[in-house]
Amino acid sequence: MLQTIIKKNSYQDSVVLMLLTSKLNQLDEVLRVSIMMGTPSNIDIFRASGFDTPELSDASSNDMVIMLEVSSEDDKEKVLSIIDEELSSTQDSSGEVEETINSWAKAMKKAPDASVALISVPGEYAALEIEQALDNDLHAFVFSDNVAIEDERRLKEKAHDKGLLVMGPDCGTGVIHSIPLAFTNNIRKGKIGVIGASGTGIQEVTTLIHRYGQGVTNAIGTGGRDLSTEVGAISMLDSIVALNDNPDTEVIVVISKPPAKEVEEKVLNVLRKVDKPVVTLFLGTKPTFHEENLYHAYTLEEAAQLSAKLLAKEEVVYTPSPIINLENKPTGKGIKGFYSGGTLAYEAAFLLEDALGIEHGSSPEGFTLKTDLHEVIDLGDDMYTKGKPHPMIDPEIRINKIKSVVEDADTGVVVFDVVLGYGAHDDMASALKPAIVEAQKELEKQNRQVNFVSVLVGTDEDPQGMDEQKRILEEIGVTVCENNVQAIRTALNQVGATLDLLEKDVKPKQASDLEKLPETSAKLAELLTEDPKIINVGLQSFTKSIIDNKADVVQFDWRPTAGGNVKLQKVLYFLNHYTF
Repeated sequence: MLQTIIKKNSYQDSVVLMLLTSKLNQLDEVLRVSIMMGTPSNIDIFRASGFDTPELSDASSNDMVIMLEVSSEDDKEKVLSIIDEELSSTQDSSGEVEETINSWAKAMKKAPDASVALISVPGEYAALEIEQALDNDLHAFVFSDNVAIEDERRLKEKAHDKGLLVMGPDCGTGVIHSIPLAFTNNIRKGKIGVIGASGTGIQEVTTLIHRYGQGVTNAIGTGGRDLSTEVGAISMLDSIVALNDNPDTEVIVVISKPPAKEVEEKVLNVLRKVDKPVVTLFLGTKPTFHEENLYHAYTLEEAAQLSAKLLAKEEVVYTPSPIINLENKPTGKGIKGFYSGGTLAYEAAFLLEDALGIEHGSSPEGFTLKTDLHEVIDLGDDMYTKGKPHPMIDPEIRINKIKSVVEDADTGVVVFDVVLGYGAHDDMASALKPAIVEAQKELEKQNRQVNFVSVLVGTDEDPQGMDEQKRILEEIGVTVCENNVQAIRTALNQVGATLDLLEKDVKPKQASDLEKLPETSAKLAELLTEDPKIINVGLQSFTKSIIDNKADVVQFDWRPTAGGNVKLQKVLYFLNHYTF
């Protein structure tokens, strides 16, 4: 029987609750379980997921809600005991944080020289927290998603007018003056500046730059909607101008999924006025030429490689990593891509479309690419993660996908990513290993050969140990590739297909109609040249990368105010800022 346990005024970190849910679901005693805070959006997720009871209406945003189905009262008590132990353990581990505080006034008193607010509160509350960060003259790095686009536009305009920057919403990764934020890798400090409306795109490019022996000054995430018509690339344009003025940056890389056409022209108009060498990557667009000092890449690997060669004063020619030839040919012809990184999935899809002549945009909802033979899935998409941890930290959904290949005789190659760095799973290779081994044994019984190909996104300085992750995968027969392009070309080769990568001529740079670039604000210039001092509003786990890299951080022990009523919160904010 489904039971609802509401723990009043027991606010908990959402990532902690998602990981706890995943762990409890592995117990034999548990038929099903889900644990979340009782915010309005989470209540909707509970109900949409089949966890709907009359008691659910009694939960508020500050209440922890446990939806549990077990077979006996003893099982219930055992599970509740485990929950208490796990949450106590998590709270006990907070000793690394210097101090916890619970209001903006206390946060600013504790850190009067703070420069950045790292915001990871539930999406419905994020806009007001961004507003308050800007009111306190802080740049905002916004991990939270589900912020209304009209709020995003308004807040980015407000930031621009104040000389500040809003990175996000839905900004999963970033490096500010060599300090990694959120889901980010440890990257060598260097002279390449990266701006991206693409989380794992930034991770793939910056980690490859690191492996090519170069480093990064700043990697600025703008959020995936920044280059939309509604937002107009406000954060992207400010970042480009700032990196052009930044004395430590010698090469600039710009990454985005295809922007709105008029926004792309606006961005290119600015880039053509930039003094420094620039590499652009509008994912899914296949450029046929470069411009002088403005290089147009087709893949994430090409963007990383060209920027490293520009910095090293080498010939700026793309040389893709070689295809890995596998001895055992697959019995099926289909390629399956099970990705945790959305940009990697998007890149895999358009490379397969290009190589196999598949019409773009014809795939059903839930698939980045879907044909009779092939499919690519972004398992971090909202469709797969409602009420569940992201697949970068929870292997469950990919374990199920890997096991499912034994039921599909057409499958010949399975491609998947393992993303390392802060925030990611501690040992994803070991977590996926049993499912791969189990699938291989079953396939052998069926006299079938399916090849597993993986791309590791990370550096030798990431906490998981890149070499060890590679060793674990190779030990069970997984082919580990240097990058996503090599993985897809290797998979295509296995099914008898090839991907043509163009050699591009360099043409004269097209003229910009700008007389000069705007000036960089003093606050934005400081952001890129000094270690950030951070107020972390939300997920406590985000303090680890900051502390490990010797930067200052204050943990804001955030809770929804006004009982979680967003309208009432806005009224209180207005009254607090009204001048009589």
